Amino acid sequence: MGGDAGAGRLRLWLARATALSDSRGMDELPAIILAGGRARRMGGGDKGLLDIGGTAILARVIAALRSQAHPVAINANGDPARLAGFGLPVLGDGLPDQPGPLAGILAGLDWAARLGAPAVVSVAADMPFLPGDLVARLRASAPGIQAAMAAGRAANGSLRSHPTCALWPVALRADLRAQLVAGGRRLHDFALRHAAIPVVWDHAPIDPFFNVNTPADLEQASRLAGAGR
Repeated sequence: MGGDAGAGRLRLWLARATALSDSRGMDELPAIILAGGRARRMGGGDKGLLDIGGTAILARVIAALRSQAHPVAINANGDPARLAGFGLPVLGDGLPDQPGPLAGILAGLDWAARLGAPAVVSVAADMPFLPGDLVARLRASAPGIQAAMAAGRAANGSLRSHPTCALWPVALRADLRAQLVAGGRRLHDFALRHAAIPVVWDHAPIDPFFNVNTPADLEQASRLAGAGR
């Protein structure tokens, strides 16, 4: 993150996010940030540590969540010390071989169960423009704690689902574990099987679920951040 200057920016972002969350309610859900991917298209490493507009993507994600969910944890594999500066618990996959985002969601569900929470909200660590009403709208769409996932509407009216940004009832833990043990890794299939309710956000003026997968995406995100986000 660029030495002392990067550390200073991180502290400032996290201080602002904490201030926004001081009035959190007792009924908030926990959230898990999925940062356990291999980032092959970026050449490896942690995409969340990449810089956009002078701030790490992961710091932006944390800032967006801190006013919406509590507590917040990071799902990541390897040495957790590299993420210590964010001041959040780091939860590794509970299954070997890094089987993808579903393993991170399972880690989040197990954590939420230990907290006594009825559900957990998941988000991706490579989405720097998450909406400030993500958790509220997911919860409002799913009375009685039902699975719900974000979706984006493009200018042409087409929809794209984003099951990494979703609400998952703790009651799905056993089924998810069984799917992973059996070799099933497709997140979208799991969401469809449990009738996850799509909650739609418009892409204008910016896609709130824009994710950074490639160097070109990183350049575009930096331009968008410079334009006011």
